[in-house]
Amino acid sequence: MLQSKSRAWLQVDGDAVRHNLKEIKKLIPETTEIMAVVKANCYGHGDRQLSMLMQQEGIKTFAVSSVDEALNLREAGISGEILILGYTPKEHFHYLHEKHLLQNFLSLDYASQLDEYAALHHVVIRGHIKIDTGMARLGIRCLDDDYNIQEVFEIYKLQHLSVEGLFSHFSVADSLEVEDDRAYTIHQRELFDQVIADVLQAGLNPGKLHLQNSYGVLNYPELCYDYVRPGILMLGFTSDDSISINTSPEFIPAMSLYAEVSRVRLVKKGCSVGYGRHYKAKEDRLIATVSIGYADGIPRAASNQGMQVLLHSQRAEIVGNICMDQLMIDVTGIEHVKSGDIVTLIGQDGNERVTIDEWSRCVHTINNDLVCQISARVPRFYEHF
Repeated sequence: MLQSKSRAWLQVDGDAVRHNLKEIKKLIPETTEIMAVVKANCYGHGDRQLSMLMQQEGIKTFAVSSVDEALNLREAGISGEILILGYTPKEHFHYLHEKHLLQNFLSLDYASQLDEYAALHHVVIRGHIKIDTGMARLGIRCLDDDYNIQEVFEIYKLQHLSVEGLFSHFSVADSLEVEDDRAYTIHQRELFDQVIADVLQAGLNPGKLHLQNSYGVLNYPELCYDYVRPGILMLGFTSDDSISINTSPEFIPAMSLYAEVSRVRLVKKGCSVGYGRHYKAKEDRLIATVSIGYADGIPRAASNQGMQVLLHSQRAEIVGNICMDQLMIDVTGIEHVKSGDIVTLIGQDGNERVTIDEWSRCVHTINNDLVCQISARVPRFYEHF
């Protein structure tokens, strides 16, 4: 793909990532390490580039969603441990031992399939056992009324698997306002600790332990396991900045998103703008077309919702329906707008800033969702790496 700071592009600041890693380390116990979650192309920021930076900063363990994401990191030169959090299909089992990867042993049946393959090929497959303490997604179910600890023991007994860790996942660690949610999170921790105790009681080595996701780090930083698993925190934001948290880290957003003005025109009173004619000028307006659209990851649902971007350090409202490759903004009152001017969709321009949270609130989703939608056709540029 042609790389150019024209049309549309995304910029990632390595110094911001380094700063955010330090802020996370301030929150957690000294004995706890960061397992960097870099799935989904590191939330759209660039998994290869960010992982290499983190490796240089001393991060030794990474987590991804799939085997192809793990292979991508190995090809980039990531030498540390890589845990695959999701499901690896049978035809790709060979990569697990060939590339020295850790697999999520997400059920007894799945672990048995891995063991059968490993026995047939005279290899050992390494991994961590996922414990379901209430997420009801992946893992061995270990709840008060459905406590399947024997299945955990059975995985340890499989001859050709090396169990090197136990982990679980909080489902409502972001919720501090609802008493029942806080109790649920605390009980998830209690269930996880019970599994650890039972594994030890059985004479087994639980290995590396990890439970906290990003909000687990922010709201329950005192928990003392081997790893925490931050994702978006490393990139300088939370899922939603309106959600209260128990700590006060000073994160710096690493990502900025820009596009260029391609044309400026006067739209007369009564004329419509864009598909569907959903915007009609109530008076003469100066409208600029910007070279970015929903195929680049700008949510079409933000059309005609009052969402604003920055131009010449001033706010300009998006008008008309966002198109596949472009959108239109009202620049009436902004002086000297011309083709080639840079529009800031996320980031700082002078004293003004547009945040990812503004976009997320506009389209009623979370930040994780939106940053993952920024498409591959938007070139990424990396500063201070």
